[in-house]
Amino acid sequence: MIGFLIALISGALMSIQGVWNAGFSKQTNLWASACVIQISAFFVCLIMMVITKSTVKMEELLLVRPRYFLLGGALGALITVTVVKGISALGPAKAEMLIVSSQIVIAYLIEIFGLFQVERKPFELRSLFGMVLFVIGIVIFRCR
Repeated sequence: MIGFLIALISGALMSIQGVWNAGFSKQTNLWASACVIQISAFFVCLIMMVITKSTVKMEELLLVRPRYFLLGGALGALITVTVVKGISALGPAKAEMLIVSSQIVIAYLIEIFGLFQVERKPFELRSLFGMVLFVIGIVIFRCR
């Protein structure tokens, strides 16, 4: 139940963040705002590390395998930029629906192919059916 709640909160925060980032970007420029956004995230993480007394040795960071796991922050920057551009072009609701649909499809492919050290899950027709229903919902929403 806690995972369900956390996922719902995450989705809500992502939607709010996307709108805030798009508003920030309109008043400055895309890459400058993305830079400030990532810096603010860095400081929040540092503060939370102090509050939670979370420590890690630099040597442990360098031992992370596979090395591409270290590029999560770079993906975060690209996510910030693409969300801002999507919301600016489509509006928050349509952009977020497309973002979430893309997340669902890619996450499902990662699971069924066992990519990035994720436990492989079998293909299920009902999951495919659920994704198709979601996409139909987006088409219906888009036609209004």
